[in-house]
Amino acid sequence: MMRILFFTLLIGLFTLGCELLDPTEVSNPNITEDTYLGSFNPGEKWLLGTDRQMAVTIGTMVEFGELTSDNYFNNRTLSSKVFDIPQIDFIDIDVRRLQDEIHTLREMANFGLAELVLNDPLVTDNMQAEWHFYLGMSHLFSGEYFIGLPAEPGGVVLSSAENLQRAIEEFEVAIDLSDDEEAEVGYRLALARAYYHLGDAANARSFAEQVIASNNLFLRFARYDGVEGFDNPMQFFLFESSNDEFAPLPRLDFLDPKYFSQTTASLDQKPIYYLKAEDAYFILAEIELGTGQVDNARQILKDLIEDVIDQRPVELLDDSRELRGGGNRDDYPLVGSYRVRFDAEDSLRSGFVVDRQAGPINAYPVSGTSVTTAILDQLATEDQMLEILYLMRQEVFIAEGRRVTDLGIKYQVHEDEFRQNAHVTEAHLASRIPDFIPRQTMMDDFSNNVGEQIVTMMVDMNKVLVQNRSSEFVLPFH
Repeated sequence: MMRILFFTLLIGLFTLGCELLDPTEVSNPNITEDTYLGSFNPGEKWLLGTDRQMAVTIGTMVEFGELTSDNYFNNRTLSSKVFDIPQIDFIDIDVRRLQDEIHTLREMANFGLAELVLNDPLVTDNMQAEWHFYLGMSHLFSGEYFIGLPAEPGGVVLSSAENLQRAIEEFEVAIDLSDDEEAEVGYRLALARAYYHLGDAANARSFAEQVIASNNLFLRFARYDGVEGFDNPMQFFLFESSNDEFAPLPRLDFLDPKYFSQTTASLDQKPIYYLKAEDAYFILAEIELGTGQVDNARQILKDLIEDVIDQRPVELLDDSRELRGGGNRDDYPLVGSYRVRFDAEDSLRSGFVVDRQAGPINAYPVSGTSVTTAILDQLATEDQMLEILYLMRQEVFIAEGRRVTDLGIKYQVHEDEFRQNAHVTEAHLASRIPDFIPRQTMMDDFSNNVGEQIVTMMVDMNKVLVQNRSSEFVLPFH
């Protein structure tokens, strides 16, 4: 395992164009632990490798999480064939990929803390804080995306809640070690997110408020380098591929693509933002709605729109290549005159489908939303506000892998772990797809009345979430 980690590290260093290591000097890919630890400044190199593994993990989770949710439909076949259904099997190689990347992130962080801290005098407290952060993120991802995962090779399977608690412990250590104020904002936001999933309103509120007070435009992202072939996988699926790979739900059309190149793919690889201050506002608004404070939630969401989302960059993009055809379905709406219904009972809405042949479109590489402060002012009830909140969450976090967790879906432990780890039981091999989740790709389905230019979603999952607010799997403060 350690040879694999070292090999991963070296590839990562070359990919990131690291000046600390000259690849021409590496003649033996089977470098030993002792040799590595005796090299110059191994801690900084290992931290760069851990950064890269975080980007790999994020890219993998985003690709599969978006398909499993109602955000994107696999309109071809290069990615998962079944997550759209949604169907999640314990023998699925893509479930194993998700699990393996999280495990690798965890082990790289653990190695940094166990070996580099002891063997490299140049390792600083801030570097240690980063490894604790990445270790915490591996537990956060385990808790968010899986019914349970072990925290060590061959170890007992920790439940989702146990992994979230481990994440909290690591983030707290990171804060204690760090004197990097910007990094600490991210650690606090990660804490707010973990407490949110645990349904701990008091702690989630405390850390969310700290984030907003410190930096209400905070961003932390995974970076990619096209020159070295380390690409954002979602950018390929959404923009770079010559085929129409992933197609968004038509009511999300105006937000696609989130990742794109203005020059070439090699020179312009967009980052994936995995911690955004927007999350803190959503957490606070949902806490207020959990106690029936509709007006307070309204003001928080208005502040979010005006002070954060409206401040995020908007780029003009030539996306005329995108025709959303030639795949599994070719009836996606393509012109801006289309109106949409979120479901068959909904009123007609404009502005969700854009005409990519008419000229450059607005692209939102960080955050965008269809919700305005005027819309918020029209809402009177808690249910209406909750639906809008989850619509905003869906729009702001599109192509970031977050929607699948809002839907209450969790992946299971893979068969390989079951066969190698005596602590894994058959109960761990079942995914969690709540009963209220439609099957047979219904979440992605729609009808297209070409003559009237009306597209109607088969189901409005934000409405479904609110209708099932009493479920233990969703809406943690209800």
